[in-house]
Amino acid sequence: MSPTRRELLAGAAAGALGVLGVYELVDHLAGSPPQRPAPTVPELPEQHLLQGVQHVMQNDVEVIVPPLHHEVMTAKLEVDRAGLKDAQATLSDLLAKLDHDYVPTPAGLGVTVAWGLPYFHRLVPGAAGTHLPRDTRAGKPAVIDARTFPSDPGDTVLEANEVAILLRSDQRPNIDDALDRLRSSGLFHLTSLRRGFAGGAFDGGHSLPRTMAIAANVPGAELIPEGAELFLGFTSTQKAAFGPGKIANFETLGFVDLGRGGYFREGTHLHLSHVTEDLESWYVGFLFAERVTTAFKPGLEVPEGTQVVAQGPEQASTTTDVRRQFRASGRIGHSASIQSTSRLTAEVVGPDGTRYPKGTAVPIRADFNTLDNPFLFSDERGVIQEGPVAGVHFLSFNPSSDDFNRNRLAMDGVLPTGSLGIPPGDRAQGINSILSTTHRQNFLVPPRRNRSFPLAELPG
Repeated sequence: MSPTRRELLAGAAAGALGVLGVYELVDHLAGSPPQRPAPTVPELPEQHLLQGVQHVMQNDVEVIVPPLHHEVMTAKLEVDRAGLKDAQATLSDLLAKLDHDYVPTPAGLGVTVAWGLPYFHRLVPGAAGTHLPRDTRAGKPAVIDARTFPSDPGDTVLEANEVAILLRSDQRPNIDDALDRLRSSGLFHLTSLRRGFAGGAFDGGHSLPRTMAIAANVPGAELIPEGAELFLGFTSTQKAAFGPGKIANFETLGFVDLGRGGYFREGTHLHLSHVTEDLESWYVGFLFAERVTTAFKPGLEVPEGTQVVAQGPEQASTTTDVRRQFRASGRIGHSASIQSTSRLTAEVVGPDGTRYPKGTAVPIRADFNTLDNPFLFSDERGVIQEGPVAGVHFLSFNPSSDDFNRNRLAMDGVLPTGSLGIPPGDRAQGINSILSTTHRQNFLVPPRRNRSFPLAELPG
């Protein structure tokens, strides 16, 4: 499909502006921001849950309309133990002012502050030993250091940031204002900025990933379908594919012991990674039917050009399904393999009485398209590579690191009942043959009440 005149003009503008300038085109290409519902309460106790998210129907499937702009700031802390309580008060005040100035919806600003294990080990080791939650199912702490997976490249970096802050909004100036306040606080030594976008075309307009990739002159960009939510062409924000409500909280599914006092109740675990996508290999090397098999599951037939595929409890695959599909076809699908570990195998009733039916998704994703290579900014020399690259900054909220690891291993064909023996990165292994992970790290997301330097107020 040839690019439109609008896309060609965008590409010419981007060529003059460079990578940062490409992101300035997001608002121009996306058109009017979505109409967002008002928040139901002033503040949720969870930081990771965003109010005011709009849903639309596409192909008879309910789809989440994500915030248009996303940015992740990672940092080391310009704080020692002696200044910890003052730092806690400073950040708490800064975050409270952001809450006052912006509604907690995509129309305003979503702020999620996540803390890396290096923070707990360096600044609050005593209190951390008492209060950090533990995954009883895995027999490990609920948050452990990130690991690599069979299909990861050998040079995947396991990071050691002390904090990561996720900012989400339909309004770019709101994120810029929050970044300015955070960076001027004196608390952080910035290690990276990770920028990107999501949504676009939910009103039938131009695909934001397509137009942005063309603007950035990414190879294969013109092959992205019109209306695509992601660079790879399929919609991933089906409501039924996201964990509902509090399901990813530490306390909800009973996997995690919150320890003395439940300090981190209503918190969760965050996995943050960056993944590049080879668009030319995807669109040239895989015909549409094979892309459906690869993205979803073997044997699935949908009309040519379909972008939204139902992913509800009724469509969820089990470990048995994945093994049967592999025996029949020699392949696994991306969604089906992950569903075998990321969906509930039986109904669960949460502590607040909420019922989560069998087949319900557990992870709550907050991933977004990016042209970073691999980041917009890094404090380490040689990390930033020349030229924009299609990819995703992948964020997933899970009840624990082990829960995330089970899902990611299943994506490689390593199931709880044993490995399928697929060579790492093989074409049979879902979409791994066209993905490459550059960085990974796990974080602890405290509840809102303890989001500023958690445990700093407690005796060591």
